[in-house]
Amino acid sequence: MSDKEKNDRAQEDETADSSGTGRHEIGDIKGLLPHRYPFLLIDRIEKCQPEEFVRARKNVTINEEFFQGHFPQQPVMPGVLIVESMAQAGGFLLYQSAPEESDSIAYFAGINSAKFRRQVVPGDTLILEVEMLRLRSSLGKVAAEARVEGELAAEAELTFATRRPQG
Repeated sequence: MSDKEKNDRAQEDETADSSGTGRHEIGDIKGLLPHRYPFLLIDRIEKCQPEEFVRARKNVTINEEFFQGHFPQQPVMPGVLIVESMAQAGGFLLYQSAPEESDSIAYFAGINSAKFRRQVVPGDTLILEVEMLRLRSSLGKVAAEARVEGELAAEAELTFATRRPQG
């Protein structure tokens, strides 16, 4: 998707009300994802179009536990947690696209072409854009980007495999 298409989509979403936009608050997110504090790394789903894309938001605050050690004098969100936040948005998209998998857990099966373009610091808002590339039974592949104020912070291709819990 081109930058112009993304900007057009973002502007369209900002003017729409919450009905019909695919917006989901934290309760909906917790209803689908197994993650909980301190590892739930998305705060809101701005828009979700099953089998196509999801746009999520992560408000990065100084109160994040990882800032206690990364780095106390110069806090920076770890790149692996930016990837994890993109993956959680991708997991939400996967569960919305394949409701029959909602009792499964989505695990990473691969991370390709991960690139980090800018630091993410307290006060930033990460906008996570995830596009479904492929979805087959228990396997999904997405292209993900994380942006801060429109600037690309990270990108990666992520592959998921779902598995039903044992027991």
